[in-house]
Amino acid sequence: MKIVNWAAAGVALLALAACAPSTAPSSAGGDEKTGTLRVWLFDEPNRAPKEKVVGEAIGEFTAANKGVKVEVTYIPTTPARHEKFKGAFNDPASAPDVAEYGNTDLAEYAAAGGFADLSADLRNWSEGKDVNADLLKSATVDGKVYGMPWFIGIRALYYRTDVFDELKLKPPTSIEELSKTAREIRAKKKDLYGLAVGGEYTFGALPFVWATGGEIEKLNSPEARKGVKAYTDLLSDDNCPPQACAGLTGGKTVELFASGKAAMGILGNFSRSAVDAGAAAGKYKVVPLPGDKPGTIAPAFAGGNNLGVMKNSKHRSLAVQFLQLLGGKKYQLKMYEAMGNLPTLTSAREELAAKDEFLKPFLDTVSAGTRFVPIHPGWVKIDNQKVIPTMLQKISGKQATLEQATDEAASAVTTALSGS
Repeated sequence: MKIVNWAAAGVALLALAACAPSTAPSSAGGDEKTGTLRVWLFDEPNRAPKEKVVGEAIGEFTAANKGVKVEVTYIPTTPARHEKFKGAFNDPASAPDVAEYGNTDLAEYAAAGGFADLSADLRNWSEGKDVNADLLKSATVDGKVYGMPWFIGIRALYYRTDVFDELKLKPPTSIEELSKTAREIRAKKKDLYGLAVGGEYTFGALPFVWATGGEIEKLNSPEARKGVKAYTDLLSDDNCPPQACAGLTGGKTVELFASGKAAMGILGNFSRSAVDAGAAAGKYKVVPLPGDKPGTIAPAFAGGNNLGVMKNSKHRSLAVQFLQLLGGKKYQLKMYEAMGNLPTLTSAREELAAKDEFLKPFLDTVSAGTRFVPIHPGWVKIDNQKVIPTMLQKISGKQATLEQATDEAASAVTTALSGS
């Protein structure tokens, strides 16, 4: 299946809660140069293309490392996955050497002490400097890098070319223009939503907050409130009526656009196949989501998955070598062709952009700067409690004022991040 499952990765995995192990990993690991290298990768409904690419990497790796075998286990991404990782952190006998994990799981796993610090390994790797600094943050805690960003999911603004041509509109270049354009479309085409937005679409709302200088850690700041207001103002009858849109998730906004019921949508590069399978197929283009000031790009959330080495691995050097092979440019490009996974290596993305114009707005968004959720175990609580969606819904439903809802959300975030 395409990247929709996994970044969506960055989005869907946020909902998986788990407690960190109560004890530290039981082994400091080792550096054996032969034997079986165990690898955990995420399973997916259509695993075959991924499995084929991984198999090619294994063949290359074992040819270069005599006496070494690679054993891959594909694990489900259900909540039970967290328990599996907990067990591995504390029991080397059941642990892999290399593992794929969602980048939003990073804080939990780093707090558990389960993954090895790869800072020096990536710094000394010839391809390591090809990772965008913003993306590397999604694998970094307290200055230590606990994984190689393997692929990312980025959102941008999809718009209907037929609607824009008919109404003689141009793609918006600022949040203010976006709002005006959405309302103009809604006013002239009552059967369409101008911009599909959702009260439960956290990663559709956060770019508005970041674009105006706000932060998740302080949602009641003047800057954050400006962004929250810009987003919740779109949950209105003159764009996307709150009775229909307040409960929409990111996935549902994709469905609205793909089905031809919205003229614009904030969708990911991983949403392409869904749109091409719907009524909007062949009638859309993509531009970066505009920022607060004309001509700027709103920061997007960099969802995705990382590859890490377990701290208790008995084959540390081999594990790092395999990670660098599978996470390198050659196999990132192969994984894009197989699964649609957007590479984290800049040179790989540039090579793909030269072949596929569709990718350009997403790559421009990455170049402009991406953002991430707080790298703290408390983020799971924030997400599970739906702190941000509740804030958006209370404002759009007029159950609270902007000030009241953002104060409440800011307090909940502070509590979660302070561990109290």
